[in-house]
Amino acid sequence: MVDAGHNPPSSADAALVVISGLPATGKSTIARVLAQHHKIPYVRIDTIEQSLIRSGIADVSGTAGYITGYALAAEQLRLGLSVVVECVNPVEATRNAWSATALHNSARLLSVEVICSDPDEHRRRAERRVVDIPDLVLPTWQEILDRDYEPWTTERLVLDTAIMKSESAVRRITARMFTE
Repeated sequence: MVDAGHNPPSSADAALVVISGLPATGKSTIARVLAQHHKIPYVRIDTIEQSLIRSGIADVSGTAGYITGYALAAEQLRLGLSVVVECVNPVEATRNAWSATALHNSARLLSVEVICSDPDEHRRRAERRVVDIPDLVLPTWQEILDRDYEPWTTERLVLDTAIMKSESAVRRITARMFTE
């Protein structure tokens, strides 16, 4: 039974937080902590892509994973729920698609780019990462270096995990989520 005096949340109250960056910068750690802290849905493109690959229906380019991610995020936004998305988000086309997802669902967008400015630390993280998604093959350090990753042309919050712990990153994101 619906309470006539209670209005359901609108997507205008929701935020789409897209946490992007190269592999091994700390995106997943930050996204998990943020989602747990705020009790909001967490969409991880690696999880979607690996599930699609295991099913035998996905391409390896990641297009299907991103398209599925846009749809999952949009559904949550329509329910008035904020969403944390974690993905490499390497090109302007994917960044624009996340922006369109927020816009079409009347939600606020917070784009976050996670970097690790210390190449030695970034390499150490890449080489010591543990697989947490069944069958996912992690990229090598050389593959991370060689990856296509377009420079950003839009506004975003840049967080450097070489000089910042994940808890500090979450506090910075939270401050932006609720002040914009």
